[in-house]
Amino acid sequence: MKIDLTDTTASKINNALVEGRRAIGTPAIGMVLTLVIVTDEEHAYDSLKAANEASREHPSRKLVVIKRVSRSPRNRSQARLDAEVRVGTSAGTGETVVLRLYGDVIDHAQSVVLPLLLPDAPVVVWWPVASPLDPVKDPLGALAQRRVTDTYAADEPVSELTTRAANYAPGDTDLAWTRITPWRSMLAAALDQQPDVKVTAAEVEGEDCNPSGELLAMWLADRLGVPARRTVSDGPGLTAVRLETEDGVITLDRTDGSLARLSMKGHPDRAVALKRRETSELLAEELRRLDPDTVYAATLKYGVHRLAGTSAPEQAPAGAPAPDGAKPAPGPAKKGSAPKKAAK
Repeated sequence: MKIDLTDTTASKINNALVEGRRAIGTPAIGMVLTLVIVTDEEHAYDSLKAANEASREHPSRKLVVIKRVSRSPRNRSQARLDAEVRVGTSAGTGETVVLRLYGDVIDHAQSVVLPLLLPDAPVVVWWPVASPLDPVKDPLGALAQRRVTDTYAADEPVSELTTRAANYAPGDTDLAWTRITPWRSMLAAALDQQPDVKVTAAEVEGEDCNPSGELLAMWLADRLGVPARRTVSDGPGLTAVRLETEDGVITLDRTDGSLARLSMKGHPDRAVALKRRETSELLAEELRRLDPDTVYAATLKYGVHRLAGTSAPEQAPAGAPAPDGAKPAPGPAKKGSAPKKAAK
């Protein structure tokens, strides 16, 4: 069911939600959080589609905030709020309110969103595009327990990580980090099979200007206390990780964006599923836990000097938390420039 409201208020929107639930006989129970999606008109459809798919696992009230800037100078300051209220199958699992803000209302989006939040439920704000420089200080971000950005949407994704590191606050996360969860899990499992092997160096291969590749290299350098090299390939996305050890090279190689091969000395090569995931899957993963991601915070903190292009002190010992100013990994290199020991 869909209810269109023009030049409306938050109170009328709440009334429309109640009316819609009564009309289809759906109670207001079962929703576990409020997901606020801050986007533009161009990306609103895809963002809402991903949120609806994620809501199958996390029933939620979805508030889509679209800030509309009028082309007419006369109408730019004319305050207006239009809304679409969707309940039932068109809203995924839960409810959806699409808010279009005009004029002066754009600068007070939090006053529109606040009355529409589910009471006593967590709030997550997601910026699919054009995320603020400091999410926790953004008026909408200040309402949330978790703030989700996506550096892939930035003009310079890797440089955007510098901003994320400088302005990190507990509760911040980024989908570029979420994309490497399967890689981190697979590499950790591979090292668990060889607990006495010492890693001496690491290499992460992937597309140039790939923030996930940078984050994975920073994570390996931080957790293992070794240099982590970035090399460039044609993709798609991340294509390989190589860990140099005293007993040989551990290689996780994915050339087609779907199936990877894990190779290490003393074990037969294994094919492992490592497909590139849809945005809805990434979002669903981030909604599973709403506490601060301390590993993401430590990785950003460790890599801040590398991202800024500045020098830093020596690295922390393997397994120890990285101190402020830990030594960054070397910058990206062209594919094929890695040492022979790290070559496939």
